Amino acid sequence: MATLIKTLKEDWSLSATVAGFLAVLISYAGPMIIFFQAAQQANVSSTMMTSWIWGSSIGAAITGIILSIKYKAPIITAWSAPGTALLVALFPHISLNEVVAAYITSAVIIFFIGITGSFDKLLKWIPHGVAAGMMAGILFQFGVGLFKATDSMPYVVFGMLACFLLAKRFSPRYAIIWVLLSGIALSVLFGKINPVPMNFSLAIPELIMPEWTWSSTLNLAIPLTIVSLTGQFLPGMAILKLSGYNTPAKPILSVASIVSLAVAITGGITIVLAAITAALCTGKDSHELKEKRYIAGIANGIFYILGGLFAGSIVMLFSILPKELVAALAGLALLGAIATNISVAMKDESQRDAALITFLATVSGMHFLGFSSVFWGICIGMISHLVLSKREEKIITPPSTQNSAQS
Repeated sequence: MATLIKTLKEDWSLSATVAGFLAVLISYAGPMIIFFQAAQQANVSSTMMTSWIWGSSIGAAITGIILSIKYKAPIITAWSAPGTALLVALFPHISLNEVVAAYITSAVIIFFIGITGSFDKLLKWIPHGVAAGMMAGILFQFGVGLFKATDSMPYVVFGMLACFLLAKRFSPRYAIIWVLLSGIALSVLFGKINPVPMNFSLAIPELIMPEWTWSSTLNLAIPLTIVSLTGQFLPGMAILKLSGYNTPAKPILSVASIVSLAVAITGGITIVLAAITAALCTGKDSHELKEKRYIAGIANGIFYILGGLFAGSIVMLFSILPKELVAALAGLALLGAIATNISVAMKDESQRDAALITFLATVSGMHFLGFSSVFWGICIGMISHLVLSKREEKIITPPSTQNSAQS
């Protein structure tokens, strides 16, 4: 323990801490809205809503901290945002007890998929170009969101953009810190800070007994498992791989599912590997040295613990910031990740067409047969890669045959 504390002190950095904070900020300011929508559909009480946030936050914190320390990689975990969106469609026709049972069932399925190592085998089949195309497609909307935010808050957003450019020129390591501070200052200056009554109090989780039904299993547990694997774990592992971290999927899925089982009875939704917010912590903006970026994963977990302990208050705190500021901050913070993934996607000429098709399918937002564009992006991209690879082999084969005949 003493050695661990000493190592953490030596590796700790302000930039990695800020990256971890920004990942939490974006999670609370973005996917958390889906939580509120789902709670409204089910007429959930404020105390139960607080318990949901407590379970999800503490679950993400424990998973992220343990895995980041163990593998010295910025492993960012969160709750399943696509899974939460399923609740909006199912409420009020499903009870909270059935929801908890579905969470437990989903966690058990993911655990067995992880422990068997089958997910690792799947990842080896996905080429770098296709994976990068998928990630670029996921992150693209955040880059566009930066400029869409100018429609309602042009002076604040353009001011943040100007600050970003100057900071990247003169203080690149702390560029996002300056952008955050300038965004808050400009929001105060133009009167855009949302007035919210603050009342800090510790959250008290409530236990919910599970009730298994075929309806909740088929309508929530199975879809939740699919969207968690395809929409969260798959792109999350891809971003780790593209950032140079060869962390196996087996322990990540196993630990995340075990923690999911523990927090499910408080209403905490399935804990998954983050993709979008992970991109904030795996790049050079987090730390110049790759081996020290794991601090962002630990910092992320610490901020999630604070968010869980003050679940009711933290939501009010984050709601002070205007949504345009958060959108601009996310867009600017993810510029490096967008550029890296587009570069990797277009780098290998043999994978370029498949990577481009993956990118376009992912960014399209299609929901064919109820599956997300992320799922279809990777499927269509893989099919494209296999077809185009075979075509190239056929083109290359005749000359080699001809040469051998001549010799």
